[in-house]
Amino acid sequence: MSRLPLETKKKAIKLRKKGYSLKEIAKKIKIAKSTSSLWLRNIQLNGKAKERLKQRGLLAQYKTSLRWQKKQKQEKAELKKKALEFFKKIKKDPLQFKLYCSLLYWCEGAKGVKAGVRFINSDPLLIKTFLILLRKSFEINERKLRVGLHLHQYHNEELQKEYWSKITKIPTIQFIRIYRKPNTRKRIREGYPGCATIYYYDNKLAKKLTSIYEAFIENL
Repeated sequence: MSRLPLETKKKAIKLRKKGYSLKEIAKKIKIAKSTSSLWLRNIQLNGKAKERLKQRGLLAQYKTSLRWQKKQKQEKAELKKKALEFFKKIKKDPLQFKLYCSLLYWCEGAKGVKAGVRFINSDPLLIKTFLILLRKSFEINERKLRVGLHLHQYHNEELQKEYWSKITKIPTIQFIRIYRKPNTRKRIREGYPGCATIYYYDNKLAKKLTSIYEAFIENL
């Protein structure tokens, strides 16, 4: 996600809708062309905007961009279809869930086991997936789960707690201290939910997760 000011993105969208090219926008508001491409790839142009591009000899470039986007979407859909077909062939059982959970913990979990299980990430889907696997793989006490948040100053604390509570299925009463990262508010990461840490105070479980991924590597 971009760290540039939200106002800059709004200016870019406004210029694009007027028919400015990606290169023109990048130069005008002093951003990288790759950034303008990322921000504006889904902006549809009206007749007036297309006419401006046509007059500047850029309409063909715009149409090429649309064809490329369509091709990318089709390719993504085809790959997803194949991935789902592949996944259907995999037998699902608790032992596999334990392995998946342990591998995720190896990647994003804290390596010290004395404090128990700690899993840290800003990706809501990854946090959700880890907790689903943890709950399916091990008998855990839901009351021992805790959530810690690392937020920017521009975040609304209560809204983010509610957001992460829905993601984790952990009640806000089990949330612990929230850490605030200083921010000038000039650069706001649009849609950034903050970083969440899942705590489960059981060092035996942390040892089990560690042992499984270590055994996996030895037997690979």
